[in-house]
Amino acid sequence: MSARDTPNSSKSGGQARMEVEDDEEPHRPDVSLAGVAWDEPEQEDEHKLINEEYKVWKKNTPFLYDALVTHALDWPSLTCQWFPDKENPPNKPYTVQRLLLGTHSSNQAREYLQIVEVQFPKVLENGKSVLDSTDYDDEKGELGAHGSREARIRVTQKINHRHEVNRARYMPQNPDIIATQTTMGDIYIFDRTKHSNHPDADGECRPDIVLRGQTRESYGMSWNPLKKGHILSASYDTGVYEWDLQQYSKMSGNIESVRKYEAHSEQVEDVSWNRHNDYLFASVGDDKMLYIWDSRAPNKPIQDCVAHDQDVNAVDFNPASETLLLTGSADCSLALWDLRNIKTKLHSFEGHRGSVILAAWSPNYETVFASVGDDRRVNIWDVARIGEEQTPDDAEDGPPELVFMHGGHTSKISDFGWSPTTPWQLCSTADDNILQLWTPTSNVWAGEAVPIEIDELE
Repeated sequence: MSARDTPNSSKSGGQARMEVEDDEEPHRPDVSLAGVAWDEPEQEDEHKLINEEYKVWKKNTPFLYDALVTHALDWPSLTCQWFPDKENPPNKPYTVQRLLLGTHSSNQAREYLQIVEVQFPKVLENGKSVLDSTDYDDEKGELGAHGSREARIRVTQKINHRHEVNRARYMPQNPDIIATQTTMGDIYIFDRTKHSNHPDADGECRPDIVLRGQTRESYGMSWNPLKKGHILSASYDTGVYEWDLQQYSKMSGNIESVRKYEAHSEQVEDVSWNRHNDYLFASVGDDKMLYIWDSRAPNKPIQDCVAHDQDVNAVDFNPASETLLLTGSADCSLALWDLRNIKTKLHSFEGHRGSVILAAWSPNYETVFASVGDDRRVNIWDVARIGEEQTPDDAEDGPPELVFMHGGHTSKISDFGWSPTTPWQLCSTADDNILQLWTPTSNVWAGEAVPIEIDELE
């Protein structure tokens, strides 16, 4: 089966795998009606196309994934992140993991920061599932493997939040400390151990710390992986803000930003700390610029370049390299950069049919990253495959470095994340309430990532 024979696919077919759909879906949206303005024929046609693509994808999921769980949340979540812990219950065909989510009810209900527990099917090193694929129900798209009817995804903690949660990320040095982006500009810090598993009945939001300074909302956020308690935010007010949680005082409960970095002329979309130098970070924005900053000299960037022809929405430093970073843009492309020669783009990645809105390197394989576009796709790329020879048919499917396309969402994807504990395991959430947890077929990931020299990139 060709890589693009379905709306979501890998570059080669695979043995039948499994899909698990959660049985308890009280507010699952009607896919046939979601997001359609029926008085506009062009939107109706687009919706029909989306539904047809989804049906084809659904039919082919056993060949595309080693594991797939689909769950309808009560309300959409604009954010999702795997926690860094995993349990392996003995004699069970699943692992127990946790996810960080939020709610976005459009003022129809109270908003919450949520932690959910996930029973995710085990995948062996050879890519085979511990589940029996003969139990796969093609009509329902389910594999009855757990032997019980308990929910595979359940909320274990809900914390009241003022307005929707734009983004939530835990501190890498202490995952119990969680930062949330708000619609007002403030950033809330919650120590989840100080909050009940059930939200206060009065609905009042009680963050442990409030980070002040921004005048507009934001989405891009980055905890410093080397300096505990330092966090950056990319603000729509054109500034980049840094806070130090060590400045917290019980007397006020608020912390003002220790630094505001000013260079962008339009709203800032994303920010990323370098994983090897605790003072180095990058920011990108709607002014098409990529700025490199040194927090020890905050008055101006130490490097800059016009990164793309349109808005730059995403940036991420490579976890394994001091100098490599990635950007994603509204021009539908991603770009690879090296700090040693920032004015020259190492490589451009083209495969999305819409604006690239999110991008993140794999925490387990230094040449692999994933990206999200307005085309409702999560694409997985491997830098090590740049320049590989292709047949004419393969070339029509896309560049060799594009190794997988996840096409299971019928609405705009809000966020996605790599699992820090399980290689090739991802989560993604969309505007239609759907949360998906998935592992691509082992035909994509069974081989070892191949090291590549920077000089070999064209």
